Amino acid sequence: MPPSLDISSLQSSTTPRELRLESRGPEVAELQRKLLAAGFDAGVADGIFGRRTQAAVKAFQQSRGLVVDGIVGTRTWTALGVHVEGEPPEVPITVRLNEKQLREIMPRLLASRAGECLPHLDAAMVEADILTPQRQAAFLAQLAHESAELRFFEELATGEAYEGRRDLGNTRPGDGMRYKGRGPIQLTGRNNYRAAGRALGIDLEGNPQRAADVDVGFRVAAWFWTSRGLNALADVGDFREITRRINGGFNGLAQREAYYRRALEVLTH
Repeated sequence: MPPSLDISSLQSSTTPRELRLESRGPEVAELQRKLLAAGFDAGVADGIFGRRTQAAVKAFQQSRGLVVDGIVGTRTWTALGVHVEGEPPEVPITVRLNEKQLREIMPRLLASRAGECLPHLDAAMVEADILTPQRQAAFLAQLAHESAELRFFEELATGEAYEGRRDLGNTRPGDGMRYKGRGPIQLTGRNNYRAAGRALGIDLEGNPQRAADVDVGFRVAAWFWTSRGLNALADVGDFREITRRINGGFNGLAQREAYYRRALEVLTH
């Protein structure tokens, strides 16, 4: 099993501010605790960014191959395991997909789009413990079908077909269009947007368009995957039941299975 990533801090969507020498406050104390936990002596977590904390920051940056400037910005926060909204968290190299693998599984995927998606896709799979070839193959196959190989993160239809669908939580006028399918797994319905948002610490019910952004969309897909118990089905190779739980039926099963076979071949050789 590849090493796991501490993702407890990924639930917050608050963007931490840049910190440097003489900064003060609770974010500095959090920084100091993170450094201490990582084995770097930042002194007492007193919320004061002094010389000792600066030295610990520089030592940490050097150990991670970052610019050694003693300033805690996006890259340093991310390397410490603190999610910065819009930025993918650091993922251990041993569990990353590479662009060649992804484009072999999804041959119509442009290199530019693959490069944009990969960090967020990797991070979402870590967050959801989708780390074995069997789990990754099943997950990627479903995403490939649902999003036309990561090209469409919003349903092309208007969403009017979901209007009045109380089983989806669409109880208010306009909910069908407002909560139409988004993200690489096509999250649909007010209830699902609310549940995903609560789990991820993002107001998706109030801002449903966020589900179509790559930094949120893959996390939404991973949340949906785990909330339906799909890792366990992937472990035993029950791809048909995975399809039913995602689709509600078996639409596109032949294409999904073709992606699945290709992904297994790519990821196990």
